[in-house]
Amino acid sequence: MTKLTCFKAYDIRGKLGEELNEDIAYRIGRAFALYSSAKNVVVGGDVRETSEALKLAVAKGLQDGGCNVTDIGMVGTEEIYFATSNLNMDGGIEVTASHNPIDYNGLKLVREQSKPISGDTGLNDIKALAEKNEWPDIEFDKKGSYTQVSNLNPYVDHLLTYINSKNITPLKLVVNAGNGAAGHVIDELEERFNKLNIPIEFIKVHHEPDATFPNGIPNPLLIENRLDTADAVKAHKADMGIAWDGDFDRCFLFDENGEFIEGYYIVGLLAEAFLQKNNNERIIYDPRVYWNTEDIIKANNGTPIMSKTGHAFIKERMRLEDAVYGGEMSAHHYFRDFAYCDSGMIPWLLVAELLCVKKQTISSMVKERIAKYPSSGEINFKVNNAKETIDTIENHSWGEAFEIKRIDGIDMIFAEWRLNIRSSNTEPVIRLNIETLSNKQLLNDKLKEVVNLITLNA
Repeated sequence: MTKLTCFKAYDIRGKLGEELNEDIAYRIGRAFALYSSAKNVVVGGDVRETSEALKLAVAKGLQDGGCNVTDIGMVGTEEIYFATSNLNMDGGIEVTASHNPIDYNGLKLVREQSKPISGDTGLNDIKALAEKNEWPDIEFDKKGSYTQVSNLNPYVDHLLTYINSKNITPLKLVVNAGNGAAGHVIDELEERFNKLNIPIEFIKVHHEPDATFPNGIPNPLLIENRLDTADAVKAHKADMGIAWDGDFDRCFLFDENGEFIEGYYIVGLLAEAFLQKNNNERIIYDPRVYWNTEDIIKANNGTPIMSKTGHAFIKERMRLEDAVYGGEMSAHHYFRDFAYCDSGMIPWLLVAELLCVKKQTISSMVKERIAKYPSSGEINFKVNNAKETIDTIENHSWGEAFEIKRIDGIDMIFAEWRLNIRSSNTEPVIRLNIETLSNKQLLNDKLKEVVNLITLNA
């Protein structure tokens, strides 16, 4: 029995050829069909050169397992999330490697109502079936059908429900698809804006899908990948810049000066956007950095609820609480009316509307928040013994902590600062976040102190 190393904690991804190929994709399709007993499954793929062949192999596996397959073409991950719910499918599969290297690909799987499938909710069972590679006989007339459709129009119809077109004043936006999958959605939105007389102008950067990624892998978290967006914002005197990763389930925002805005502060903006429309809503957020988010939620009469980091945990908690929105500092944003799934299109639409309603620049909206709650951003350290290093930090003579939480790693809260440190699920890495109350010098001092402790124990 061949072990499949492409199965990770939350999705499937691996190096092409040795870890992921058409045979493995077929087996994953068969395993999904057998495990889920699904009858109707929607599939799609990103722009990568191998995505179409891998998608068709998955589709064949699903069909041979008795599933009717609806192929919605070259799409982003969230289009699969939307189609699974909108088309009332039993499951959905997107072939994507998102921001991984060019010689990688992968798959993201959901069940009915776009519920996530991860290690503890079925992915390990699908892996075991795919590794075993033994399938029940399916009579020819019981095999599934294959249909190609476009679901773009209803998806864009849904996106437009998040904003009130009457609130939109003239905006100029730089949009950078990174030669990934986002461009066709922007084109459709542009057409709709023109028909509805919504005064939003797009400046398109690296817009056309291109499997060779001539401008680098679409990953705006890399500093070198931000320059083209920033430069275009400044050159065109735009109100905001937006850049996406390859499958556009994450978007990254730039202010009118071309400055990159950390995802943490976008969570606060989106919480405010929702609570200004209805202030009796629950908002979910992750425990890495949260003082700014909590402050904004409480100031707008919302209910703040902390959840463990990770899309499966956030989505589960959102369903439990019926929360309108959930946000992570990693630029994943989740929406109740989007089947509790993450979207990279809804966030910038909401922020654009907020800019118009508040009649402020985006830099002025976040500048005050950054000054009030300065943060380190997430810093990763490779260590030999994660538990030992975290214990050392917890037991260091910091002075008495107001509170210690263990929702996700160790969260130590002091009078004017707090730190969160947690270990990775998949690699020998610990992840550090520190924030303070209006004290940048204290942030720098505590960061230096913690880094010294980690270095000594690495």
